[in-house]
Amino acid sequence: MGLFDDLSRFLENRLEEFLRNNPHLELEALLEQLRQQEEDTLKLIADLQVQEKRSQDDILSTAQEIQRWHIRVQKAKDGGRQDLVAAAQEREAALLREGNQKWGHMQGLKERLTQSQELLRKIQVRRQEVQAKAAQAQTARAQAQAQQQRIETNGWWNAPQSSSSSFDDLEEKFRRWETEDELEAMKRNLGKK
Repeated sequence: MGLFDDLSRFLENRLEEFLRNNPHLELEALLEQLRQQEEDTLKLIADLQVQEKRSQDDILSTAQEIQRWHIRVQKAKDGGRQDLVAAAQEREAALLREGNQKWGHMQGLKERLTQSQELLRKIQVRRQEVQAKAAQAQTARAQAQAQQQRIETNGWWNAPQSSSSSFDDLEEKFRRWETEDELEAMKRNLGKK
């Protein structure tokens, strides 16, 4: 197992390094992860809604059964059939307990549904934030490429290095570092939620 673990760790490290060197790809991977989480949460919400509807129908059916047995208890009392009263009351009580359990189950489903809807909202907000960052990164990358193309087109690439050019390199390094720092902060925030 040690060789497999070492290989796995090596590949994970190489992937992380590659993504650090290509922050736009890291953003795309994060967006894809958020899309998948949103899709899974939507499926969970749909499933919970179906379960909730079934639970409500089941509770309604049990309530109708309780009502039927309540009427039978009263009918047996009115008809003087004491031999049926106790058994009918036991059946009614058993149905009441069953109804209470079903009610508790439905309340649990409703709570999970509310939590899932809140999670969906948070995922959607996070996805919008990441999309905005991706758009900023795309714009910055396009501007850097356009600037590089202008430099090459104007023939400045043959000129000796000027202090302005070294400042542009420094600016690019800081932008890349700041973008990576923001990505790490967003990952940490996503992990907390």
